Amino acid sequence: MDDLDARLLVTMRAHPRIGLTELARRLGVARGTVQARVDKLMASGVIADFGPTVDPAHAGYPILAFVWLQIAQGRLAEAVERLGTVPEILETHGTSGQHDLLCRVVARSTEHLQEIIAHILTSPAVQRTDTTIALSTQIPYRIEPLLLRQPPP
Repeated sequence: MDDLDARLLVTMRAHPRIGLTELARRLGVARGTVQARVDKLMASGVIADFGPTVDPAHAGYPILAFVWLQIAQGRLAEAVERLGTVPEILETHGTSGQHDLLCRVVARSTEHLQEIIAHILTSPAVQRTDTTIALSTQIPYRIEPLLLRQPPP
């Protein structure tokens, strides 16, 4: 990625509905250049999607929690398959350290969160959970500072 790719991505994130022609105008390059760059960034996986960013809190799920899971030895695939059936689990990451998985979970209420955790614990593959409820978001997801960072000398 070079400076033009970074500026292209930052502009696309700031203006998600921008067309290629307008993007080219703002960046001061030809439309074909923008199309080629976008295609390259898509093919390499840098651009993962063009979907809208949905705020779960505004969609009826104001509780955000992080749930750490300890998985029974040799049962990771079983646990992940089961977790994939829970719509309130937005993402799950394998981790190192004390816990095996970290899930980002949303819920309609704390009672609903408790039901979700109880459901997770019905899986024999899950031995233990540890839950932290987010009280606020201090720095929302962002990528622009990383994209615009100058490479180290």
